[in-house]
Amino acid sequence: MQFNDRPLKEHLRRGGRWSKSSAKWLQRQLNDPYVSEAKALGFRGRAAFKIQQMNQQFHFFKKGARVVDLGCAPGGWSQVAVKAVHSTPERPLVIGLDLLPADPIDGAILLQRDFRKPEVAEELTTLLGGQKADVVMSDMAANTTGNHMVDHLRIMGLVEMAYDFAVKVLAENGTFVAKIFQGGTEKKLLDRMKADFKSVKHVKPEASRKDSSEFYVVAMGFKGGR
Repeated sequence: MQFNDRPLKEHLRRGGRWSKSSAKWLQRQLNDPYVSEAKALGFRGRAAFKIQQMNQQFHFFKKGARVVDLGCAPGGWSQVAVKAVHSTPERPLVIGLDLLPADPIDGAILLQRDFRKPEVAEELTTLLGGQKADVVMSDMAANTTGNHMVDHLRIMGLVEMAYDFAVKVLAENGTFVAKIFQGGTEKKLLDRMKADFKSVKHVKPEASRKDSSEFYVVAMGFKGGR
């Protein structure tokens, strides 16, 4: 991705009442080229570039593919998917689910739902015209506590629930994309994926911050039959 030349080294104005951590976060946002480029392109957040870069590498968004975005708010990943699979308001192929509301996106159906409830999978299948999804993706992360192990376990718990949902709604040869944090407990889930999919790849997109322990797993070729 080539970024437009623009002054990125902005600095915080003096005199504001900021905590040290808040000032550090804001400074990082102001100096982040992905933040400014997301605004320029109309994306709802810098995370949109992560799924875009992964798709450029693995090509899992095919024209006409049915996509489910778990934890979709604010909608950046859904925006990328809509364009990539040629989803339209007349034939929406992208369905987003989140506990939080998200502003509408042309070509997507964004629902305020808890995907862990059994009836949501049935509703999803109905919205997909009785067919299963070709891609299930999740950029979800639990609220952090500051305790590394506690945070890791909470995040991995979310990923495991997303995976359990994905294997229910994915079509054969489908793809699962999810954010995972390193911490030691991810191996068990990765072993499950290797049994259920033909290919499981780890990737850290260029848009992921270098100091983050996050990485993504791209599991392709769902074997089905579960």
